[in-house]
Amino acid sequence: MQTRTLDLGWTFRYQTTQPTAAIFMTTPESTERVPIIGAERSNDRDVVEHEYRDLYGNLCHRMVLPTGQTTMTWKAQAIVPDELDEADETAQESRAADLPDDVLVYTLASRFVLPDVLGHIAWSRFGQLEPGYQRVQAISEWVHDYLTYTTGSTTAISTAVDAYSTGQGVCRDFTHLMISLCRALNIPARYACGLLPDMDVPPLPTAMDFHAWVQVWIGDRWYDFDPRHGVRRKGRVKIAHGRDAADVALVTTYGAPWLQLMTVTCHEAAQA
Repeated sequence: MQTRTLDLGWTFRYQTTQPTAAIFMTTPESTERVPIIGAERSNDRDVVEHEYRDLYGNLCHRMVLPTGQTTMTWKAQAIVPDELDEADETAQESRAADLPDDVLVYTLASRFVLPDVLGHIAWSRFGQLEPGYQRVQAISEWVHDYLTYTTGSTTAISTAVDAYSTGQGVCRDFTHLMISLCRALNIPARYACGLLPDMDVPPLPTAMDFHAWVQVWIGDRWYDFDPRHGVRRKGRVKIAHGRDAADVALVTTYGAPWLQLMTVTCHEAAQA
């Protein structure tokens, strides 16, 4: 399998008026498909932190931001397959009775995902399609066409119903709407976030940022779907997954520190 190398990184700068507890879920882990190499993490203050795993197995860094300004950085490289997201158009959906125990949670309603409210939309549009990978692909394509990507159109408390009602959103909202429609059809779907380069596609006009997409359980494994972009992509680097955005907040703070700076790097490394 041919591979390519990405330069990854981020910088966060916070200003606090008092010590503030925080949890960062911003660091991708090395996997067999996407190895992470040369990782370096640093900050400019004496910050004590430790790692732990959340309910979904995601890697978290827990710390207390000291009073004043704190700048944290992380950089690494990722070795990614020179191929599109994996797909299998012949994959069949599993009956609810046959789903693994740990997958069942991704069929239920959650804070931002409301299959009970949007069920009539899901069943009227997709209920008559043959169950399987191609039905999920049809849902992804419909969400991509239905919503208009509009920066600032939704807030941190907007739900899938809000996105459906307004027809607008950002990647978070595309993801919540597709998950809601899948779960309404008893198809397990979860929220994934991470980094996605503009690899072999025209670059977006906006600055690089973290990205959200959908993982759907079809057959006996998870497949990536990206209703924001509407096509399979190269170079996806996952950081975390959960029921919806509430489970995978990049940064959780127990207070109100001022985020002065956030920059994200994800692009193909220059060849020597």
